[in-house]
Amino acid sequence: MRPWRWRSNPLRRRSDLVEAWIVLAGWVVALVSGVFAGLAAADAVEAEAERQRARSHEVSAVLVEDTKDRAPARATIDGRVWATVRWTAPDGSTYTDEARVPHGAPPGSTVTVWTDASGHITAEPLTDGEARLHAVSGGVLAAMGAGGTVLGAAWVVRLRLDQRRLAQWAAEWEQADTRRGWKTG
Repeated sequence: MRPWRWRSNPLRRRSDLVEAWIVLAGWVVALVSGVFAGLAAADAVEAEAERQRARSHEVSAVLVEDTKDRAPARATIDGRVWATVRWTAPDGSTYTDEARVPHGAPPGSTVTVWTDASGHITAEPLTDGEARLHAVSGGVLAAMGAGGTVLGAAWVVRLRLDQRRLAQWAAEWEQADTRRGWKTG
């Protein structure tokens, strides 16, 4: 059994066939564009994670102040607090900045911080698992967005076709006469 939109039928209009092709093309283009957009987004996220790993360097820093009396500024899972640390860059220059450190660490203890090429503290780079999760999430969202946009455009075109078809039917009903010569409308 062939799909009903392509079947020969004396009541089938040209707009029905156009609508069938629009629906088919919309789904095919939505699938293809969704796959390509998803793959492109996932590759972009993975590439950015690699660039972030390449720019960040792990450095040992010394805690300058006491953290026992400090409370986390926000609720954190790991219980770390902001405190001042000091470290020496590979070129010999000394830096001081605030970093997240374990709560209750005494002054003079060693903590690990991540720095960029200019020596400023930066966020810890994503792990492989985190980068994979971000890439999959970004790819799925991009695929859904691209596919949804195409399907939305096809839906708008179908609405226009329906409006046109209803206008044609209304015009044809106006022209139809009853047996006694009266108009139907």
